[in-house]
Amino acid sequence: MDYVAALLPPVVMAVAFTCLIVTMIKSQGGANKSKEDAAVDAALARTESSGASGSSGAPVSPAQKSTAHGA
Repeated sequence: MDYVAALLPPVVMAVAFTCLIVTMIKSQGGANKSKEDAAVDAALARTESSGASGSSGAPVSPAQKSTAHGA
């Protein structure tokens, strides 16, 4: 019976994680997809334009570079 106690927590976590991923995938898109995409595009354009015109010499982290360039 020790093997049941050892395997139960990982199995429960795997099922919960699978349910979370399925819920996230199902909630993508829908009626507001274009509005969400437009908001993200506007934010990226605002970030890129402020970075190009107002270069103050401040260091930019790799995370900011990858986010700004859509990677």
